[in-house]
Amino acid sequence: MRKRKSIHVLVFFSLISVALFSQKKNTKKQLQIEKLAQQVTIIRDNWGIAHVYGKTDADAVFGMLYAQCEDDFNRIERNYIDKLGRLAEIKGESVLYNDLETRLLIDAEEAQKDYKKSAPWLKKLLDSYANAINFYLYKHPEVHPLLITHFEPWFPLLWTDGSIGAISTANLSTGELKTFYSGNSDKVAYTEREKNIQTGSNGFAIAPSKSVSGNALLYINPHTTFYFRPEIQITSEEGLHAYGAVTWGQFFIYQGFNDYCGWMHTSSNTDVADMYAEKISTKNNHFYYEYNKKLLPVKEKIITLNYLENGKMATKKIKTYYTHHGPIMAQRDGKWISLKSNNRDMKSLVQSWIRTKSNDFEAYKKAMDLKANSSNNTVYADNKGNIAYWHGNFIPIRNPNFDWGKVVDGTTPATEWKGLHEVSATVHFYNPSNGWLQNCNSTPFSVAGANSPKKENYPAYMAPDGENFRGINAVRIFSENKKYTLDQLITAGYNTRLSAFEVLLPALFSIYETAYNPNDTTYQDLAAPIAVLKNWNFYANANSIATTLANEWAYKLDPIIQKIYIDEGEKDQVENTKQFAKNATAAQVLPQLLEVVQELKSKFGTWQIPWGDLNRFQRIDGKIDLVYDDAKPSLAIGTASALWGCLPAFKSVYQNNTQKRYGYNGNSFVCAVEFGNKIKAKSILAGGNSGDPKSKHFNDQAEMYQKGEFKDVLFYKEDVQKNAEKTYHPGE
Repeated sequence: MRKRKSIHVLVFFSLISVALFSQKKNTKKQLQIEKLAQQVTIIRDNWGIAHVYGKTDADAVFGMLYAQCEDDFNRIERNYIDKLGRLAEIKGESVLYNDLETRLLIDAEEAQKDYKKSAPWLKKLLDSYANAINFYLYKHPEVHPLLITHFEPWFPLLWTDGSIGAISTANLSTGELKTFYSGNSDKVAYTEREKNIQTGSNGFAIAPSKSVSGNALLYINPHTTFYFRPEIQITSEEGLHAYGAVTWGQFFIYQGFNDYCGWMHTSSNTDVADMYAEKISTKNNHFYYEYNKKLLPVKEKIITLNYLENGKMATKKIKTYYTHHGPIMAQRDGKWISLKSNNRDMKSLVQSWIRTKSNDFEAYKKAMDLKANSSNNTVYADNKGNIAYWHGNFIPIRNPNFDWGKVVDGTTPATEWKGLHEVSATVHFYNPSNGWLQNCNSTPFSVAGANSPKKENYPAYMAPDGENFRGINAVRIFSENKKYTLDQLITAGYNTRLSAFEVLLPALFSIYETAYNPNDTTYQDLAAPIAVLKNWNFYANANSIATTLANEWAYKLDPIIQKIYIDEGEKDQVENTKQFAKNATAAQVLPQLLEVVQELKSKFGTWQIPWGDLNRFQRIDGKIDLVYDDAKPSLAIGTASALWGCLPAFKSVYQNNTQKRYGYNGNSFVCAVEFGNKIKAKSILAGGNSGDPKSKHFNDQAEMYQKGEFKDVLFYKEDVQKNAEKTYHPGE
């Protein structure tokens, strides 16, 4: 049984005790940390970006986490509240079963055990992580954590790969979990997970043959919740010199580059978690499950969850169940469903760190050989001109006779994982002759256009990902016979062509012309909007009325066209959209466009609303749960949803009864890198690097973000010093 106190009890391998930060006394340990802080230098440049310098890697991690706390401690704490399965303690019972899901799939006790047995070098980094955050809290008594008053060095072992989607649940939903464990398992119904998923990323690599300078180029374009990752640099005298995006509260550069190479991760749909139907029986008031013609006892474990209710803390104890496959997560067709997954792995944390210090292609491939990254694809480029792509990394070997996108039989050894595929056996591509690689959360079988790996050469579970309209757009762009400068690569990455409407609009026009009757006033109000759409070039633009009509209309169509992530054997987004367009009726497309026209008239007095008037960027406070206000200043954004093919993603929705759309997800940190004798790079952040509204770096990049204008990355210390705004040691 996992005791709640295990979250708070100090692991005494850390240099700092709770007492150190609960009183301001010059204890020996306090002086040790004060001395350590003096070995670390943080230089803030003119954009507020922290450049951290330390003698050792552990020193650099200390400075990195301290700087993160300065920029946004609240987001650090929130991430670990989530990974500890304690979100209901601040948000209430509505997220109780999200916490249960986290506790079932991320075991804090196992994380603590991993900390104790971690290699000395890793333990030093983990200690530095905790020491830095606790030192920050000690130095800033005005900061009041919501829950976590002391950070433990094993916390990073709860969240080991940096991905925003850190938990793999196959297609099991939290709703099913709630139904099963709330005592209503006899009424459980299967519900598909959300179709309208727009998280993801774009990664592009350009070989020297397609580069004007003859150097390899890398485009780093994660699509995440805004302000989810800050920009930072960490340097030590032990070979660390990395720059890029770090997820709040983690101590490694997640997407970025060093002197030698760069790495960009895109979300993968490689099958890394599987569902098993367990045959359950009862004997002597205990549950058993059948496996290999034997009855084995179901493991039971009480999980205690706390949640906020009417300003006070309430407690719920839930008896949970496990087979050797994993926790029971649902019930379907009368059978309990267990989940086998790898949502937390010390090897993954090791891999996340050592790749940042890779000094050539072979070293990076050695990091990949750990086979521990269970959520990402990787796009790579280096200073020797190599470019590469790996589709997934942690890929279990399975019997190909089963459909692993569905629930498989848990009673037979035939459905067991049989080790992991070697990286050489996975879908990957090194230095393609076409000179470029791209991935937009799409199939790896278009990663190099016509030169891509062939689907028939791999098991279906290895790459079930289908094509999407960003992938279509990227292949079209890079298939043009041209060479790129760094700025031209940025321009390509900001291509706003909405390829989905090349499929949808011809169907709309054909149906309208067939359905239109001059004597019937039903669709007469659509004549002018249809004419606007016919004259559109399919590119999203802030001044475009057609962009508004098309986007608003598409969201009202069958949700199947929004489905990006698919399972084995399913049609992908492009196929679904083409099928919808081919078979659509007037009732499926015309009332929806009419509704858009009427809604715009109701809100604004006219349907002729340019996209930028409707689609806005606004950052008015530092809250994690973002708020928006039509009456307060905002910026017009010409980019659009990634769903329809726009490479620079900007996911916007109507919020809190607003009349306008406000963005909250999409392009967040974007960086383009040129590798050569010296690094040349440019980047942009949504808003700014600080989460403090009082800081001038809270929103100082907003107008540049609006225009797609990038700032120069200051990678070398001499350039950082020339543009230094502040130089200090942690704690000063």
